[in-house]
Amino acid sequence: MAKMADGTPLLSASTLRTLADKLYEKRKNAAREVEAVIRGLVAQQDHQRISSLLHLLVHDFALSPQSNHRKQGGLIGLAAATMGLGSDAAQHLEKIIPPVLNSFTDQDIRVRYYACEALYNIAKATRGDLVFFFNDIFDALCKLSADSEPSVQQAAHLLDHIVKDIVAQSDQFSIEEFIPLLRERMNVLNPFVRQFLVGWITVLDRETEIDMLGFLPDFLDGLFNMLSDSSHEIRQQADSALEEFLREIKDAPSVDYGKMAEILVQRAAAPDEFTRLTSFSWLNEFVKLSGEQLVPYYADILGALLPAISDNEERIRVVAKETNEELRSVKAEPAEGFDIGAVLVIARRELGSDWEATRLEALRWIALLLERHRTEVLSFLDDIFPALLSSLADTSDEVVCLVLEVQACIAGDAQHFHRLMVFLVHKFKIEQTLLEKRGTLALRRLCTLLDAERVYRELATIFEGEADLEFATIMVQALNLILLTAPELAEMRSLLKLSLLNPAGGDLFVSLSSSWCHSSIATVSLCLLAQAYQHASAVIQALGESDINVNLLVQVDKLVRLLETPTFAYLRLQLLEPGRYPSLLKTLYGLLMLLPQQSAAFKMLRTRLKTVPSQTFMHMQSSLASSQFPGLSAIRRSASAGGFSQRLSHIPSIQTSSTSEDSDRISDSTNGPLGINFAAQLKQFEYMQHQHHLYQSQNNPPRRTLTPPPAQNGHHPSNISDDMTDSMRRTRADSQVRMPQRTSWRS
Repeated sequence: MAKMADGTPLLSASTLRTLADKLYEKRKNAAREVEAVIRGLVAQQDHQRISSLLHLLVHDFALSPQSNHRKQGGLIGLAAATMGLGSDAAQHLEKIIPPVLNSFTDQDIRVRYYACEALYNIAKATRGDLVFFFNDIFDALCKLSADSEPSVQQAAHLLDHIVKDIVAQSDQFSIEEFIPLLRERMNVLNPFVRQFLVGWITVLDRETEIDMLGFLPDFLDGLFNMLSDSSHEIRQQADSALEEFLREIKDAPSVDYGKMAEILVQRAAAPDEFTRLTSFSWLNEFVKLSGEQLVPYYADILGALLPAISDNEERIRVVAKETNEELRSVKAEPAEGFDIGAVLVIARRELGSDWEATRLEALRWIALLLERHRTEVLSFLDDIFPALLSSLADTSDEVVCLVLEVQACIAGDAQHFHRLMVFLVHKFKIEQTLLEKRGTLALRRLCTLLDAERVYRELATIFEGEADLEFATIMVQALNLILLTAPELAEMRSLLKLSLLNPAGGDLFVSLSSSWCHSSIATVSLCLLAQAYQHASAVIQALGESDINVNLLVQVDKLVRLLETPTFAYLRLQLLEPGRYPSLLKTLYGLLMLLPQQSAAFKMLRTRLKTVPSQTFMHMQSSLASSQFPGLSAIRRSASAGGFSQRLSHIPSIQTSSTSEDSDRISDSTNGPLGINFAAQLKQFEYMQHQHHLYQSQNNPPRRTLTPPPAQNGHHPSNISDDMTDSMRRTRADSQVRMPQRTSWRS
């Protein structure tokens, strides 16, 4: 029996024995005796004996390693002692509460249950004084809320309820000390613990004296994590709590948006749809409410928004698009913390997205930044330009067009314009697929955005010095085809038609002709467009001195078909006056002589020439004498060994006239009226063709092609090669009289 120093027993032997009895009622009666003894000691102000009795209850009973009944008796005894202490209980709680909380983890269910009961009674007796032990009680309750025994959970729930009431009524509660503990517990996955935590957050948030909103960043991530819980009830509770906090944020005069924005960006990438939707809903409100606070976080927010624009969930797409528009409407400045480089990194990354909508929005952001912060964006040009060029291979026409618009915006300055053209040519050169799929679209769009003449002059300068002659030929042929067919280049074609009358047109002709020499038929096309018919005739005659291969014939075939398009309507009308345009006839008949007789192009051109009015011709033989048509014998040899005279049999004679327009426009073969040195042009053409001959003899690279522009008048250039191949096949089967002996027909 425990006694005082003077030998006086603290409790009677029967009380001590009954306190450890198996029966609850007996232990309860013993506890009443303990309470009575404590009350007497309090009345006597005998604090020493009170402390001794509490020590006895703690160490001999509550923390006893013996039977659980003894522990249960100790717990009920401590609760009774607390009630007996009354207003003096506060100074002894440090001895009473720890052993009770320690019993919450006891292996025996009944011990844990009676520990809850004991603390409940202690709480009733001490009320506000219990708040000083709140963190320890909260931590114990948090663990106990996940207890596997329903009776213990029920007891813990009752205890939790009274503790919440006490905290709500107390002015001693410290939210600053509680938040770290709450933050630590928010990542627990147990559903009962989660319910317990949400319940406490909701209760504390209701108290006006407690500023839970100010600490929201500390536990916001945990609440969002609960939105994906498997329990519908937990998801609903977490969502309700978040809705209430968002309402408070809208009404609050000052909120720390930045820290919460970081959390929302992370949660916006969650696999759970509801979590993502809630995150973007919050971000949407934040962008509207925050003003300049969120400017430093715009790059991170954009990194979450751009992928969400293509989300599988429609509601998420709608909110993400709306938030993105809100973000675009904010004119942020670098001085406010707006990181242009970080935003460009995000936009460049999303250019590689699998979703078209995301790629488009990334491009719109680059365009917007160019518009608002051009100088800063251009400082990052080396980082974004390769990605823009790669995007030209995008499967979406809309993406490609927008890429070109961005590139055109970058090319507003002369130095960046040249750089764009060089980069573009290099990209076409190393990526054959890009050239084939997007070459025509890219070139036509750039002509619209940057002025066709400026684009063509720059490209002509680049290709004039191109070392890869085969690539240069392909590009010149593509540019020539676009020049002759694209509606975007109508103004440029009109200028070239005046090359022999207008200084600007003549200058443009000269600037293009040097690079156009890479392709003989492109050169002829340019001359026909510029109405430099005598030079066109001379170029064709020069071809008679070289081998005629299939590639050349395919290009002739294309040109003949293009002559039937609206672009060359003026030329066909000029055939009504052959006396004024004798060199035009020479050129067309030269083309006719180059074509195999069985080809569709040959028949098409011959049919066109048959429509030339015969009544205006006289003295055909003198007009076509070798003195006026040097090189005609070469064309005869190349075209047909025995059929040339038959080809010319239907041509009426041409009356030589002093008023011939050719003789007016081109006084001789050396210089045109505007100083165009056609003799030098012809020498340059012959030199370039010689270089191509040497190049082809040393290299035999695979041929690349470029997707042609849309057809005009039903003639699509893509059909020409097949027609020419069929024609060549038929021609090989014909007699040797129809096949020129000196011409190479190998591709």
